[in-house]
Amino acid sequence: MKSFLFTVLFAVISVASYASGEEKITSPDGKLIVTVSDAEGKPTYKVDYNGNAMLLSSPLGITTEKQDLTQGLTLGKCETEKTVANYTLRNIKQSNVNVEATRAVCHFSQGDKQVMDVIFWVSNRDVAFRYVIFPQGNKRSCVIKSEATGFRLPDGTTTFLCPQSKPMTGFANTAPSYETNYETDAPMGKNGWGEGFTFPCLFKVGLSAERSNSKKASLNAQQSALNNWVLISETGTDGSYCGCRLLNENGGLYRIGFPQEGEANGIGSVTPSMPLPATTPWRTITVGPLANIVETTVPFDVTAPKYKASQEYIYGKGSWSWIIGMDPSCNYDEQKRYIDFSADMGYQTVLVDALWDQQIGYEGIERLARYGKEKNVALFLWYNSNGSWNDAPQSPLGKMNNAIERRKEMKWMHDTGIRGIKVDFFGGDKQQMLQLYEDILADANDYGLLVIFHGCTLPRGWERMYPNYAASEAVLASENLHFSQGMCDAEARNACIHPFIRNTVGSMDFGGSALNKYYGADNKHGNIRRTSDVFALALAVLFQSAVQHFALAPNNLTDAPSWAMDFMKQVPTTWDETRFIDGYPGKYVIMARRSGSHWFVVGINAEKKPLQTTLTLPMFAAGSDMCVYSDDGELNGSVKTARQNKKQQIKVTIPCNGGIVITQ
Repeated sequence: MKSFLFTVLFAVISVASYASGEEKITSPDGKLIVTVSDAEGKPTYKVDYNGNAMLLSSPLGITTEKQDLTQGLTLGKCETEKTVANYTLRNIKQSNVNVEATRAVCHFSQGDKQVMDVIFWVSNRDVAFRYVIFPQGNKRSCVIKSEATGFRLPDGTTTFLCPQSKPMTGFANTAPSYETNYETDAPMGKNGWGEGFTFPCLFKVGLSAERSNSKKASLNAQQSALNNWVLISETGTDGSYCGCRLLNENGGLYRIGFPQEGEANGIGSVTPSMPLPATTPWRTITVGPLANIVETTVPFDVTAPKYKASQEYIYGKGSWSWIIGMDPSCNYDEQKRYIDFSADMGYQTVLVDALWDQQIGYEGIERLARYGKEKNVALFLWYNSNGSWNDAPQSPLGKMNNAIERRKEMKWMHDTGIRGIKVDFFGGDKQQMLQLYEDILADANDYGLLVIFHGCTLPRGWERMYPNYAASEAVLASENLHFSQGMCDAEARNACIHPFIRNTVGSMDFGGSALNKYYGADNKHGNIRRTSDVFALALAVLFQSAVQHFALAPNNLTDAPSWAMDFMKQVPTTWDETRFIDGYPGKYVIMARRSGSHWFVVGINAEKKPLQTTLTLPMFAAGSDMCVYSDDGELNGSVKTARQNKKQQIKVTIPCNGGIVITQ
């Protein structure tokens, strides 16, 4: 009898210890609700927006080499407070940011010990969360073996994702480098090419059958639900962690995945090690209509500068011979010609690409730098990141991976007047590689150098974290237009994806806006550009990066339309405001950016059928004159003046592979 009572009592205590606790965290406007739970001892969360499920109950938690923080947990009270992200940042899509949010610290215990906090940051369009892991006993460090962190999408959701490459594949075994084609409007349940997907990841949320069939749901409510999207990414990643990917576990459940074993030629561990207490990077979720996705600033809202800028860095436009002329163009005379070209365009820089150390030499670079200074044109220099993590042969080699050699090189660049560096061919997302990114950035700041990364990982809040960070590639960029006619044929389709996905979370160094008809030095041979000149102008605004090296060439001064070259002389590279107007990933996009008091409304179309639409443009006063760049059906561009009407509306037609630009 005593044994029976003990068994019953133990069962009651066990049930009580895992009685489901639940806490709700609500955005300032009340539309976005995060529900945190510990049902059956397992931490979970779900996200609802405007009465619609964005993420169903999804797992939380971390496993270290000593602790399993994915089960046996009890949720305590979530301590909430109102907070504001208020900052100025010149090199992102919006220069002055003021975002209200609810900050919540949710405490999780195992028995009587507090073992983990999950910190949530919930604005009117974003959810960000990260873990804090506490020391237990005399343990002062940990290895993060895995994250349980998941994102469970509702049935009927479609995906817009970029597959992760297998390690040590591609050119000179440099993959993965976030350079694969997106698959759009795809069903859930796939795991890319077997290795998951690279961030950021976009989903169009399906309307559940229950809500779709509900008589209570109005037509407007159903239409509103059908315009719901989810963008998942991460931010705040530095040398204390690794870069992550998204793995499809089954159906609508996607989980955080660590790097692949083979990355960086097998060098380093896929599991990050951290001192305790340990704070992980942020997982970010942006929800709602596409305007929320395109306009979000969450990668920067929850991060902070890691060091002070050693100077006020100069952004702006530049030219770049390699995209048209390839390796042979990297010689002294051609780079001098491009310095003259940049001067004629009013540009600030020239990017001198790979092999300059062999084909120009250090003394030649010093002479080019002196010549450029006379023309008010500075130089960016290309470097290979490589130590031994891939087989990329281009030089300079062995400089950026070694602290002693790197600082010597940067001292020389500082003394020579070099503006910045472009570092290429990184080795994946392991913690050791993230530490190299951070070391390059910190050392470059000591010597007043801006940094662009290529063949690289996604930037994760780095514009705010590292004041001298300029941009990253992390996309199938313009070089692929030179290498492949197929990429030229698909240029419009791909360009209509990036403003909704890759470029939403960080500066994208694309190197586009070509006005050559052919990707060849003589503009008579090479892959054929399928898109219009107006399309090229629109890209200069659509693709955001504070430092832009355009794919223009000196011959464009005489063989491109003068109105196009005049526009490219005047277009800014830094923006004070961004507004999404209309579009659909992979089909078309129309958006507006403001620099000072000057608005640029731009659009491109990848659909075979011409896009005919009426734009409401309140940024242009009724009765004011607008400058409209547009294409006819044969992609012949022209510019004209139009008068803004009383309704502040204008009818536009954008043909396939064409563009529209409206400014004042």
